Amino acid sequence: MTALAPLHGGPDALGVPLHDFSTNSNACGPCPGAVQALREADARHYPDPAYTALREHLGAFHSVAPARIVIAGSASEFIHRITAFAARQGVRAVAVPVHGYGDYTRAAQAWGLDVRPAVPGADPAVTGLCWACEPASPLGTPDPALAAWAQIGAQDGALRVLDCAYAPLRLEGTASHMPAHAWQLWTPNKALGLTGVRAAYAIAPQAQPPQDLAALQSLAPSWPIGAHGVALLTAWTLASTQRWLGDSLDTLRAWKAQQQALCESLGWAVLPGSLANYFVARPGVQDLPAALAALREEGIKLRDCASFGLPGQVRLGVLAPRACEDLAGAWARHHPFHQ
Repeated sequence: MTALAPLHGGPDALGVPLHDFSTNSNACGPCPGAVQALREADARHYPDPAYTALREHLGAFHSVAPARIVIAGSASEFIHRITAFAARQGVRAVAVPVHGYGDYTRAAQAWGLDVRPAVPGADPAVTGLCWACEPASPLGTPDPALAAWAQIGAQDGALRVLDCAYAPLRLEGTASHMPAHAWQLWTPNKALGLTGVRAAYAIAPQAQPPQDLAALQSLAPSWPIGAHGVALLTAWTLASTQRWLGDSLDTLRAWKAQQQALCESLGWAVLPGSLANYFVARPGVQDLPAALAALREEGIKLRDCASFGLPGQVRLGVLAPRACEDLAGAWARHHPFHQ
């Protein structure tokens, strides 16, 4: 069987889009403090292979013991690594969000594991590895799995991972309670507007046995992140960075409201419920891939949601008003009767 290439937003064979709605990176970025940290990173030397200081910074930031911090090359790298760990522990099935990031499924399939939708109320004993993401992607809505996890507790022995990729970019409501028996996976590069720097980390549940952390570490390459990854994650923990992020969320809220109104003016149906800096809309054209290809030729890229199980719909990251004006102009040139 030939493996399909993963589908992601962002640059492609045509290069970097002029206006990239296809990713959920913070459009107010890059964060100046993080950029300065990257400039000052010392790439002449290997990082400490144990990432001692970095794990202490991250542990203090989250008020957890540094031993619970697992450094990862990226969210995708950790998804594949913890899936490998689960498979080696005898897990045979993985529960994934009905609409969610494709790497959860790809990693499970690479190990020959059964992939099942995470349906609330389903028997948790049949899935040894369970994924959730809130705000969810692509819809930006609450993940119903979290409520189910709270009811179940840790007694069934399942390995649960909460993907916190978009938690720092929540624009509405309050953050959901982090289940104590679940792993947390954090990727600050999106919130900082620096997705080109690959670096992430996970927080193990307090009750996770030390031998499990050692086993996960044994599955990682040496130095999963370099000097620039260390600089990015260290900058993430600074109060000045968090202040910048808080200010950027105010801007993104205003831009999001304008962008959703613009989409509706184009005749697109905007799906309600998104809590984050992205949302899903249905343009209402018969051949959406062709329409998206035409936009891409003009330097405008949107994320086709077919790979998420939502054909005929697109996910749009929130961008500045100028980008939205160009999107409206390009759409009007190609679809003058769809407004």
